Amino acid sequence: MKCQLSTLMGKSRYSIQDVHLKTGLARSTVTQLYHDKATRIDFETVEKLCTLFGCEIGDLLVLEGTTDKEKEK
Repeated sequence: MKCQLSTLMGKSRYSIQDVHLKTGLARSTVTQLYHDKATRIDFETVEKLCTLFGCEIGDLLVLEGTTDKEKEK
């Protein structure tokens, strides 16, 4: 699983501090997700980030190692 937070933040020109302040998430949580170092993510965190960026879960989190045929199943 790969977190696309850094990409979404780049498109919106948000810093880690901006996301922290706009979502109320802990700065350490945002930092771990930004650097793709988080080992788990809460539903509330996903909801807050998707709301902030106006995106779907699949835009934020991408399953790595799957081919297009596996995704169609």
